Amino acid sequence: MIRQTNIRKKRDSTIPLINIVFLMLVFFLIAGTVAAPLDHDLKLVQTQDLEGREPPDALVLHVDGRLTFRGQQTTPEAYLESNSTGPTRIVPDRDVAAQRLMAVTGALRRAGATSVILVTERALP
Repeated sequence: MIRQTNIRKKRDSTIPLINIVFLMLVFFLIAGTVAAPLDHDLKLVQTQDLEGREPPDALVLHVDGRLTFRGQQTTPEAYLESNSTGPTRIVPDRDVAAQRLMAVTGALRRAGATSVILVTERALP
């Protein structure tokens, strides 16, 4: 007679799966570092007391709705007649009404501006 041996099924181990997940975690932690941190002894420049100046080729939209270019009051149409090359840059006042800003950008687009770029202040966290 032939004896039958008990064949046991091996259970799937979860240890290889845990190892792969752990390696992926370590990889994404290392690869996720986009920029090197700043030195701890580095002191950044304080700009809060500086007077802000607009770029020389940008329209300035004041809080009262005036539109100026290089210190002279202008309209979107008059601006584009004399400066039709390149993108149009607008520096709006922080407190200007959004409706006025949208009206000016719409007028620039209707007058023939190929692109309108809004120039804003970027602050460090």
